[in-house]
Amino acid sequence: MMVQREITISDRLFEVCPAFRMAAIACKVKNSSYNEALWKGIESFSAQFASAYKMEEIKLRPAILATRETYKKLGKDPNRYRPSAEALCRRILKGQALYQINTLVDLINLVSLKTGYSIG
Repeated sequence: MMVQREITISDRLFEVCPAFRMAAIACKVKNSSYNEALWKGIESFSAQFASAYKMEEIKLRPAILATRETYKKLGKDPNRYRPSAEALCRRILKGQALYQINTLVDLINLVSLKTGYSIG
């Protein structure tokens, strides 16, 4: 039986970002510690990303830019508290390996890398 949860979003977020949209998915999944095919996809994307972007271009990706602007409007310094999608992109360009956590987290990280949206 799935337990229903209530999600509350502060009115302040809607004040500074009226276009804010959110999706929540609740489901039962079977997680695993590692998925080889997923990691091949992550490595392939990482190589393509590294050849296509420069460090100074990351924060100009539309979703990352919008997140950074919202952080600023909420009084957070996006250079100190980087959006996760931006942090992942920066790791790639620095030549640092991405952390391997588990299949679900790794998949979410790949979606963040591809879209620029921080997902959590």
